[in-house]
Amino acid sequence: MDKSGSAVATGLRGVVAASSSIGDVNGEKGELIYQGVNIHDLATKSTFEEVVFLLWNGRLPKRAELDELKKNLAAAYELQWQAIELIKGMCSRAPKGTDPMDMLRTVISALALFDEEKRDLSRDASIRVATRLTARFPAIVAAIDRARNDLEIIQPKPELGIATNFLYMLKGEMPDEFDAHVLDVALILQADHELNASTFTARVVAGTLADMYSCVTAALGALSGPLHGGANTAIMKILLEIGDVDRVEDYVKNALSKKKKIMGFGHAVYKTEDPRATHLRRFSKEMGERKGNTKWYDITAKLEEIMKREKNLLPNVDAYSASTYYMMEIPLDLYTPIFAVSRISGWTAHILEQYADNKLIRPRAEYVGPRNVPYVPIDER
Repeated sequence: MDKSGSAVATGLRGVVAASSSIGDVNGEKGELIYQGVNIHDLATKSTFEEVVFLLWNGRLPKRAELDELKKNLAAAYELQWQAIELIKGMCSRAPKGTDPMDMLRTVISALALFDEEKRDLSRDASIRVATRLTARFPAIVAAIDRARNDLEIIQPKPELGIATNFLYMLKGEMPDEFDAHVLDVALILQADHELNASTFTARVVAGTLADMYSCVTAALGALSGPLHGGANTAIMKILLEIGDVDRVEDYVKNALSKKKKIMGFGHAVYKTEDPRATHLRRFSKEMGERKGNTKWYDITAKLEEIMKREKNLLPNVDAYSASTYYMMEIPLDLYTPIFAVSRISGWTAHILEQYADNKLIRPRAEYVGPRNVPYVPIDER
């Protein structure tokens, strides 16, 4: 029971912890909105940069406003030499197989040292800090992958959008137009999801009036946990282990008999289909057809069929993003960092909202330990 006599919600499930206008998840209807705009409209009609403006400002931008945001993002794309040297140093000295999320978190924390505006929490300064963070996340993730493979780090092109730039910096060549479009929509779909673990973490830290870098570093720490980030990497490993659509049925039955969790299916909030999965399913199928290999889509679709039949679980955002990223030849351990490239827009939106009407977030705990325990002197214990 809590202090008022109500039942305690384990993991704060269902507890309303903040008022927000940024995003809303209707689990019963399978709806997701950003600032009132339906995710299906954004996924089919918008761009990631337009969604960034929407999340930060509460409305869709006019053309001049979008152009201004793009100009400001482009001006902030390029990584400082300090960040490049840090990335190279980590990649040359860190143990082989170091998680890119650990490197990303370290670089973001270090960048705070070189941002003179970080402690200015005014709206204007915070927007500028948010712009720099949003612009540099993809450059950092791409640089980490290049450096760990002893490849030259490629600086972004100011004329390209975030999604296209990321693929360009990652691969060292201009990406296929369809691939860039798919990634742009994937970034839109993952930009915000109400008070998930990492976003709530960011708001808790923002509530202390810590700088935005501290808030985002904390959010990255939350995202690195396997119960929040990493599900699409995990499901791709499952797809690779299965290897063929004819093996899906036996694999699932064997896994379920051992009570093994199959990632990518079910959601803490959605009771019907995750609306983000609707678009990624389509992209996975089309990507496979374009690449001449629908195997990964076919295996995922068969998994979906069996999981619905056996466990009444539907695919979430991770189920089809796994095969989509894989067919774009993106390394598996970059899937969660790419999620962060998208979610930085939502994190910063929530931080801005918290700064604007701040109250220290300080919940209570239900004490379940002993009372009236006598103190025993150390020599008598």
